[in-house]
Amino acid sequence: MAMVSEFVSAINQIAAERGINPEDVFKALEAAILVAYKKEHFKDEYRKDEEYDEEDEEDKKIGQNLSVELDRETGEFKLFATKEVVKTVKDHESEISLSDAEYISSNIEIGDSVQIEMPAEELGRIAAQTAKQVILQKIRESEKTAILSEFEGKVGEVFTALMQRMQKGSAVFEIGKATAMMPVEEQVSNEFYRIGERYKVLLKSIEDSEVIISRADPKFLIELFKLEVPEIESGVVEIKAVAREAGSRSKIAVVSHQEGVDPIGSCVGQGGIRIANIMNELGEEKIDIIEWDDDDETFVANALSPAKILSVKIKDNTATVKTDADQLSLAIGKEGQNVRLAWKLTGYKIDILGPDGESHAVEDGEKTPSEVGVVEKNKSEGENIDKSLLKKLEKAGKKFEDVKGWTVEQLMELDGIGKVTAEKIAKIA
Repeated sequence: MAMVSEFVSAINQIAAERGINPEDVFKALEAAILVAYKKEHFKDEYRKDEEYDEEDEEDKKIGQNLSVELDRETGEFKLFATKEVVKTVKDHESEISLSDAEYISSNIEIGDSVQIEMPAEELGRIAAQTAKQVILQKIRESEKTAILSEFEGKVGEVFTALMQRMQKGSAVFEIGKATAMMPVEEQVSNEFYRIGERYKVLLKSIEDSEVIISRADPKFLIELFKLEVPEIESGVVEIKAVAREAGSRSKIAVVSHQEGVDPIGSCVGQGGIRIANIMNELGEEKIDIIEWDDDDETFVANALSPAKILSVKIKDNTATVKTDADQLSLAIGKEGQNVRLAWKLTGYKIDILGPDGESHAVEDGEKTPSEVGVVEKNKSEGENIDKSLLKKLEKAGKKFEDVKGWTVEQLMELDGIGKVTAEKIAKIA
């Protein structure tokens, strides 16, 4: 008896150490042992049933009236059969005669059900084979639940993760005891993740009990600045917008809410130490820090930094920019990257005019600001939508507020709204 009691003590101890409810383990053991017993005791019947499914044991009529109970004190397993009291027994497995039932209770009647303990010497052997598997499964389930509950409130934070392996293109990392996945689209294209190396990552989401992390998301850049710049963490300096082409170049717009505090200087740090730490984490990615301005024309000029801009005129969703000849290539940037990032940052399509009046506009095929994750606060409803999309809605006779909750199909019925535009509007609305 002492050895059996040790079994229950061991379960209680493991449950306490792992934070599992012991009763959950006991019930899982009872269910698993019953399945194992039925598979062995009724194996001939199972072989006859070609549609038998081990995963769907509860739907199996064979042995449906049986149950296994574990004594929580002694650790002893008992097998019980629930049988219906009948006048004439036709099925000895599920029925019992009235005369036999009266030995169990004198107040029994036909139609009642009685529970009878059945002889089952093999239960102990089956329990020994099953217990370890059930306990390990419960431990895994408990740890998974604990990990997910630990991270659910930390989406958007940065963690240090250990690279484990590549799996079908995704990088698999370890954060503490949790396994986290970095899909291809969340990886920086020119980064190579070495097994055993540690990397800072953004906890982007938890999807279907899976932890998803990212290094390509613009929010990752924001969180790195928060870690390095105390003024951002305290709210003295605010990040108003971010445009990022991960692994290549980013622009970040900042503003100071306290007189005498230089927002750009705060981000750069003394001797450039703060921005150097961030860029070291990002490898080859360059970062332009620009000053936010409430005046859109000034903000567009700032966004085209390091180029010097002569003038900016905004009409509808397009900013027409004039610059000197020696600043033209700087304003456009290599392969148009500088002007493209400025567009993403400001929300305005930018048309740069050189001294000869020639136009240098961002091509329509480039990504729009709504796809980049511009971060702004205190905006009125509808202002986060790209101005070109608002203009298309206006041409269709609708305001942003009118189409909130509309499906893509409904939006496509409007004049001048195609599938791509409809998907963008639906996503924001």
